Order: sequence, then C-alpha cells, then structure tokens
Amino acid sequence: MMLTKITSKNQVTIPKKIMDQIPETRYFEVELQDGAVVLKPLRTYSTSLEAIRSKVKNLDLSPLCVKEAIKWARSK
Repeated sequence: MMLTKITSKNQVTIPKKIMDQIPETRYFEVELQDGAVVLKPLRTYSTSLEAIRSKVKNLDLSPLCVKEAIKWARSK
C-alpha cells in the first residue's frame, strides 16, 4: 500500500510504481465501492471522426442503429 494525498483541486497523483504496471493508461473509470474509491484503467483507441463516418456509411447503418450501439457501448 502507498500513500498519496488530494490537492486543493481534488487531484490525486498515482504512484509511479503502480502506473508502471498499467502502461499507456491515460483514462480511468472512477467509482465508489463500499466507501473505497476504485480506479479502473480504460483502453482508448485513436481514430479520426472521418474514418468512423466512412465506416458507418460503408456499412449502411442508420442513425438509430448507431445511437443504439453507442448506448450499448456506454453501458459496459
């Protein structure tokens, strides 16, 4: 276990020893579980909006289908 503190701007520094074990993590999902703050690393994928729009067009997806897919992905 390691000690860290909250700054005046509610920021916390994650110790290097821990970050070294989860390389390339830039974003975390944060939740409160039984009084403990839990950080879950999130994977992100970089792509251009134009590439996404092109894929949606090539797959002939309707706006409703895309909306449902986003809703599903955000629920995970």
